[in-house]
Amino acid sequence: MVKKKTKSTAGTRLERDSMGEMKVPASVLFGASTQRAVLNFPISGRALPPKVIHAFGLLKRACAEANRELGKLDQRRTRLIVAACNKIIKDLETSALPGALPGVEHFPVDVFQTGSGTSTNMNVNEVVSNLACKSAGKRIGAKDPIHPNDHVNMGQSSNDTFPTAMQVAAAVAIHADLLPSLKTLAGALKAKARQWDTIVKIGRTHLMDATPIRVGQEFSGFAAQAAYAVTRAERAMVRLAENLPIGGTAVGTGINTHPRFGKLVAGRLSKATGVKFSEAANHFEAQATRDCVVEASGELKTIAVSLSKIANDIRWLGSGPRCGLYELSLPSIQPGSSIMPGKVNPVICESVMQVACQVIGNDTAITMGAMGGIGSLFQLNVAMPMMADNLMQTIDLLANVSRAFVDKCIKGLKLNKAIASGFVEKSLMMCTSLAPEIGYDQAAKVAKGAFASGLTVREYVLKHKLLDPKRLDELLDARSMTEPEK
Repeated sequence: MVKKKTKSTAGTRLERDSMGEMKVPASVLFGASTQRAVLNFPISGRALPPKVIHAFGLLKRACAEANRELGKLDQRRTRLIVAACNKIIKDLETSALPGALPGVEHFPVDVFQTGSGTSTNMNVNEVVSNLACKSAGKRIGAKDPIHPNDHVNMGQSSNDTFPTAMQVAAAVAIHADLLPSLKTLAGALKAKARQWDTIVKIGRTHLMDATPIRVGQEFSGFAAQAAYAVTRAERAMVRLAENLPIGGTAVGTGINTHPRFGKLVAGRLSKATGVKFSEAANHFEAQATRDCVVEASGELKTIAVSLSKIANDIRWLGSGPRCGLYELSLPSIQPGSSIMPGKVNPVICESVMQVACQVIGNDTAITMGAMGGIGSLFQLNVAMPMMADNLMQTIDLLANVSRAFVDKCIKGLKLNKAIASGFVEKSLMMCTSLAPEIGYDQAAKVAKGAFASGLTVREYVLKHKLLDPKRLDELLDARSMTEPEK
């Protein structure tokens, strides 16, 4: 059978797929299937995150190598596919300029596409095929010696490759970007806790004065939140990495692939990334649901909530400088107002809090996309590209804002010791330590009487001779109130 040559006109070439002919821009490396998706989904104008395409490059390379080991693919074709995948991987890792491979020009499919991600899987298959054909001295679109379906997609289905790629992309991003950022944040907060551990300040509950606490203790709470965030990110990474759908093909049965294929691919992905990947224990669960993604997103949402709490507390403690708390001085990094000269705002804290809002929104979208009757139905989830986009944005936002939080806020924080310590003696809640000695009701009268008279608790007790002065000093020792075990 003689294959038809690809026809071309100015600026376009004529490609053919199972549905017939399709005009494709002459400069691109994708084919007819991708072009149909471009025309079908002019929705957001936003392609899938580059890290998902990078993961597809890793995956298609691993699949080719596994097929070679299983005797399904010859050495020459394996070499051509691997070389094409390496180019995609390398260009993404070196941040190729727009228009160079792999830019939007070659991977243009909209996020809001076919819910299984078939369009993106075929986009990658076609680009790998055409890169391989060019390398072999053939024209783009020749599909010889590398066919996008028969060779690049061998032993695979969009239904197992797309969920695998999204999990690989997210797990690698957590490992390479998010975990280092969170560990740095935890370390920076722990350093502040050590630095300020001797300074006693007043605690606050319900936005009202409470009993004394050391600044170091307050910051140790922040540091612990960041440390727990590291643990949560690790759990998210493991959950994504241990449940790869690859090897299930269309509906989880593994039709048209070798029983060892999934395990071999997972092993190669582990070696390439440093993340321990495993084939799913149950392919029917792994492909019919996105529960592992919902679980990972929930862990990431909790991290966002923690960061928002830390950032909000710090901005409140830095409020002022004259009419607020001003226990902390935040770094001045930009003018705060276009009308009020000299104003400086806690902009980094605000950035962290906005990220938290977005992450919570992303988590809601992911949750909805995974629900039965919406995204997940029978043997396949059909909201995966949207979920992948939200998951990757969440990881990137958390990683980036954590770095900025450390570099532009935490490291430069300064303690206004006189202000922080000065609130302690003024606090009416100092009377709490008197309650075991004089009773709750009498201590409450002291607090109310001190407030009405404008006196401190110490001054009020001495004035009314309610306790021996020496005993009063012992009871009102602010440092001892922060160490009740002593």
